[in-house]
Parts: sequence; structure tokens; C-alpha cells
Amino acid sequence: MKGTNLGEFEELVLLTIATLVNEAYSVAICDELEKHTGRVTKLGVVHAVLNRMEEKGLVKSELGEATRARGGKRKRYYTVTNAGKAALVKSKEIRDQLWQKIPQFVIKWT
Repeated sequence: MKGTNLGEFEELVLLTIATLVNEAYSVAICDELEKHTGRVTKLGVVHAVLNRMEEKGLVKSELGEATRARGGKRKRYYTVTNAGKAALVKSKEIRDQLWQKIPQFVIKWT
């Protein structure tokens, strides 16, 4: 398996796949990312990240059934692998450790 360090966008995509459970396909992932981050997410970018994470062994994919609504095309569904789960846990632990080290961190809204 290639490197397991996650970039910010990879982490967001991986978290989104985990939250969508059995409905994690590229368009749903884009929609969910936009909903939660407020960022416009391009489908091509998400596809590139999904392919890269699959090469790293962080996600796996399989094709769903063909449907009439999609003109006979099949959706590719993604799930988080054990390696992906471990990468997410590691990322969360690092972030939590860093947050705990900030002395008296207070956000002042102006």
C-alpha cells in the first residue's frame, strides 16, 4: 500500500464516504461535500481523489446495478477499507493532540 497520510480534501472525501454508508457514489459525495463545506466541488476532482485513494487501498469500489433512470448505466459505489479507517483515526488523533496543545484558544467574532 502506498502512503497513508491524508491531504485535507482526501480526508473530507473519506469522511463523506463513511457517512453515506451504502450510498457513496461520486455525485452523492460531491453533493454532501458541498452541503457541509460550502465549497463547490467538481466531479472530476472527486473522481481523481477516489481513484488515488483506491490505489492507496483506502477505499474500494464496486459497480451497482444498471437502472433505467440512468439509461442503463451503473453507479460506482465506494466504501472505506480498514486501511482507510485507520488513516482517518490517525488523522483525528493528530488533530485532537494539536487542538489540546493550544493554550486558552478562544475565538472572538468581530
